[in-house]
Amino acid sequence: MVQRVAVIGAGPSGLTSIKACLDEGLNPTCFDSSHDIGGLWRFKEKPDPVQANIYQSVVINSSKEMMSFSDFPPPAELPNNMHHSEVLLYLRLYAKAFNLLQHIHFQTTVLSVRQTPDFAVTGQWEVETEREGQRETHVFDAVMVCTGHFTQPHLPLSDFTGIESFEGRYFHSWEYRNADGMEGKRVVVIGIGNSGGDIAVDISRVAEKVYLSTRSGAWVVSRVGQRGFPADLFGTSRMHLMINKVFSSWINRMLEKNLNEAFDHKLYGLKPKHGLFAQIPVVNDDLPARIISGRVQVKPNVKEFCGSSVVFTDGSVINNVDVVVFATGYNYSFPFLPSALQAKSGYRLLLYKHVFPPALTQPTLAVVGFVYSFGAVNPLAEMQARWATRVFKGLSTLPSEERIIKEIQKDTKTMHQSFACSERNPLQVDYIPYLDSLAEQVGARPNILWLLMKDPRLALQVWLGPCTSYQYRLTGPGQWVGARQAILTQWERVIQPFRTREVPEPETRPSSRLSIMVTFSGVILLYCCYNKFCI
Repeated sequence: MVQRVAVIGAGPSGLTSIKACLDEGLNPTCFDSSHDIGGLWRFKEKPDPVQANIYQSVVINSSKEMMSFSDFPPPAELPNNMHHSEVLLYLRLYAKAFNLLQHIHFQTTVLSVRQTPDFAVTGQWEVETEREGQRETHVFDAVMVCTGHFTQPHLPLSDFTGIESFEGRYFHSWEYRNADGMEGKRVVVIGIGNSGGDIAVDISRVAEKVYLSTRSGAWVVSRVGQRGFPADLFGTSRMHLMINKVFSSWINRMLEKNLNEAFDHKLYGLKPKHGLFAQIPVVNDDLPARIISGRVQVKPNVKEFCGSSVVFTDGSVINNVDVVVFATGYNYSFPFLPSALQAKSGYRLLLYKHVFPPALTQPTLAVVGFVYSFGAVNPLAEMQARWATRVFKGLSTLPSEERIIKEIQKDTKTMHQSFACSERNPLQVDYIPYLDSLAEQVGARPNILWLLMKDPRLALQVWLGPCTSYQYRLTGPGQWVGARQAILTQWERVIQPFRTREVPEPETRPSSRLSIMVTFSGVILLYCCYNKFCI
């Protein structure tokens, strides 16, 4: 019987995995190589080679309501798209509210995870750790891997002819902290993912010129949506999901048209070959403004380096380049896991529903948070953790290995047909359908028809409103009594941070009713005159 669970990593995925264990009556022990929680969202002045890192200006792409955990709404006063320090604050509040810190062993590195000799019977794992030079081996009934996928920078120098002759400085975006030292420099940023776009904008505020090199282009979207509300609160409802399924091609064309009305992606040199939904877009509010002002210039892929010059594939050359930033993504790996558990299907790991390795005779190891989508990772990781802990306890069962393999192969084929997957973007899931598929396994998927009969007001919010994670606490295991209120008040929390200056309502003038009457009388008079003189 599973009781003791090792959780590797104390970032958002690790924290919600600890809580999921506690909710199911399990005993979690979390190991993290750093001295604090937060993972990616804890800014570090000095990069740690085995830790994910962020730069000083990072603001989260998802709004707070969309990225929050399902039973812990964010404080109303927090901004909708939070600075990384505010994301870390939210995680600290979450850890404190559910007493998670007492289960975490900091500055403890996991060296290996291997099956015990009697694994076929017990499903147990030997977890070897190191702290201050001291190694220990612990036995756990189950393991949850929550280390993320931004820890190993991909720096493909062999793809860039002449890089060894480059006279300036070059480094991976993983090392970037801020624009200090970039004043008056000529800088080339290679890669137009979210990091590449952010860093190009950040450096352009002080540099002489920034050149943003992209091989394939990208769709660029804003955090700011209709009427200034967070963009990800629109078009993310269950109703929109249904409409998208029926009119997917038309919706895709209309959204691309809307993006091009904001600024023409072809004119700006950004238009990609892939459709909007084929790959996660670049979320950047400032990039178009930096391009139109000439501070950032979009260039094609780099062909070669010649001393201090950079030659692009269109034949253009930029001389006297001082700095090159490689925003070329990350390699994913789990060095502490046996190689047999790191097999791939296409570019992705061979995992059932992106969580469970199929070859295990006992399903007692789960990967949590290793997933991409048009939506925040936190709710996805939380649902994965809720499902995994129920599998550990035997409350939810997996299909046979043969059926799992077939489902993975089918899922991989569908994913490659729908999305532009690659080594750097190994997987992507449809946000609501994926959450619903895991919620079905847990028994927490909301029943719209049942809600409509029982609570029509709530049902309309669940159907028409943004699909926030609170929906998965309305029913079933893990049901939370505050879920209904969290859904009904989510727009109040969205509006609250804007209330920093009271704007008085315009006074209704006494003459307004008279004006309406005069106008109406004038229309009647004109109509009568028209009938008399024109008919």
